[in-house]
Amino acid sequence: MSSIYSFSAPSITGEIVDFSRYRRQVLLVVNVASECGFTPQYYGLESLYQDFGDRGFTILGFPCNQFGGQEPGSASDIQAFCVNTYGIHFPMFGKIDVNGPGAHPLYEWLKRERPGFLWTRRIKWNFTKFLVGRDGRVLGRYGSSTPPHKLSRDIVRALGPRSAWAGGRADPTDPTD
Repeated sequence: MSSIYSFSAPSITGEIVDFSRYRRQVLLVVNVASECGFTPQYYGLESLYQDFGDRGFTILGFPCNQFGGQEPGSASDIQAFCVNTYGIHFPMFGKIDVNGPGAHPLYEWLKRERPGFLWTRRIKWNFTKFLVGRDGRVLGRYGSSTPPHKLSRDIVRALGPRSAWAGGRADPTDPTD
């Protein structure tokens, strides 16, 4: 698969989401957890979403329980926690694995497209972030310790000129663009 638009995943409420719905948007894909030392990054992620969401940017949050069992709750527990504790408005998905034989195909693709330090593919911890451009290809990978605000410059660069910000289309008057 050559772009993120080839994938789908169940939302936090269980409905299948075809990622082609995010075509021509800049995406930040993050594996998240509710009981992790990095969990306060939800504040920064929501801030990025609020700052750039109207310009064709969104965040896709994927709960994962593979690192120290730090996401033990059910989908409804996770959703309530995110909304009530951090005011999250960006799309959240069902709990997945990001490593190993049960890893979601999206994460297998992300890791193949943008390996980590010393070309390792494995996700090392919660809150690893992948920036995906409007063309659906991976632009960058950021470790757990990179706070969300440090991605602002790369996000703005990926969003491109202001003319491309209207609904994520280069020409907001052309419905086929």
